[in-house]
Amino acid sequence: MSDAFEELKNCRLCPRNCGADRTRSRGFCGEGAVMRISRAALHMWEEPVISGTRGSGAVFFTGCNLKCIFCQNAAISDGGTGREVTPEELADIFFDLKEQGAHNINLVTPSHFTPGIIEAIRLAKKRDLGLPFVWNSSGFELAETLRKLEGLIDVYLPDYKYHAGSKEVFYSSAPGYSAWAKLAIDEMFRQVGTPVIEDGLIKRGVIVRHLVMPLGVKNACEAVDYLAETYGDDIYISIMNQYTPLINIPGALREDQIKRLEPFPELHRKVTKREYRRVIEHCLSLGLENVFIQEEDASGEDFIPTWDL
Repeated sequence: MSDAFEELKNCRLCPRNCGADRTRSRGFCGEGAVMRISRAALHMWEEPVISGTRGSGAVFFTGCNLKCIFCQNAAISDGGTGREVTPEELADIFFDLKEQGAHNINLVTPSHFTPGIIEAIRLAKKRDLGLPFVWNSSGFELAETLRKLEGLIDVYLPDYKYHAGSKEVFYSSAPGYSAWAKLAIDEMFRQVGTPVIEDGLIKRGVIVRHLVMPLGVKNACEAVDYLAETYGDDIYISIMNQYTPLINIPGALREDQIKRLEPFPELHRKVTKREYRRVIEHCLSLGLENVFIQEEDASGEDFIPTWDL
């Protein structure tokens, strides 16, 4: 095992600070020291400046340091689906995606595998991959860990799920989420600065996503207020309308996952048109220009990828 994995013997990569020896067991994220992926393919469903016309080269990593009871990728974030890859194999996958026409390499839920991903990116850059790297994360990250990525990541694509309050605890088992996410996004912005768009594609910059939840208009508007006050149009904000209640899809969740959702009946339905429009109207009232919105039919089973490696 390389020196890059030494820190995984007492893992402190994320705000969980679990201290697990991931070379011997699994951390809070559910993963050991060896990277695992569940899918690597062209992805057309990201923001237009990321997917472009040919697709983003999305690599989905298994495991997650959040425990969101509503996660549409629950099969991999909490289900263990995936196969092991070395940094060398991951670098080869980057080149495979490039050959398929990918505009960029999109690293999805990567934080808990940071050491191995850093090795893979460096290998790919030595081989002149020539594509931007996108760090597509939950936002629940340590700025200290993100600093190790400086010069390697071109585009940061974090979530800002909760501005404050009890939902970050009840929905994601993540007390303090908003405070950690603010620090993380600030570090991301420090590294890559204002967006650089060329030929309709983002080459550098930050896009912060917020998923509007059922009964979540207040949280969404507060999140937008914070981002607008802090960054204005120096970042992009993506207001997402794709919450999918998996509890209504037969076979989508295990019995234990269903039980976690049962106490929250608001999560058993989609976001209403009125709820989503209220958030968009709030963005307009603030005069924001760099905002992405989704179509009204952006939720549902068809938008969940097949985890077929």
